[in-house]
Amino acid sequence: MQDKIKFEYAIIRLVPKVERGEFFNIGAIVYAKQKKFLGVKYHIDNLKLEAFCKDIDINLINKYLEAWELVCEGKKEGGRIGALDLPDRFHWLTASRSTIIQSSEVHSGLCENPEKTLNDIFQKFVL
Repeated sequence: MQDKIKFEYAIIRLVPKVERGEFFNIGAIVYAKQKKFLGVKYHIDNLKLEAFCKDIDINLINKYLEAWELVCEGKKEGGRIGALDLPDRFHWLTASRSTIIQSSEVHSGLCENPEKTLNDIFQKFVL
């Protein structure tokens, strides 16, 4: 247990028709302060998306998610948000919003390897 560190995570949700409030999980974000780790992983199931909404632009959604990835990585292409420090980027990504890409509430736990934990959460809640 001494080798475990605290991590926080949120599930990324796609809300194709915000006014209907229906969503499905498309990704996960994990933040581990002690390891200076902030990672995101996502995948959009096109069949599920089509069942929710036939007229959505998948390329636009992918561009939004790529921007989240740039912010997560702290790249200059992530703009002003990407230039923030790690905790602020995580909190920006997990902030409550009413757009087609949203995140769940933030949860926490203990882990040894945050990258493995990201993959495990992604497998469990997205795939």
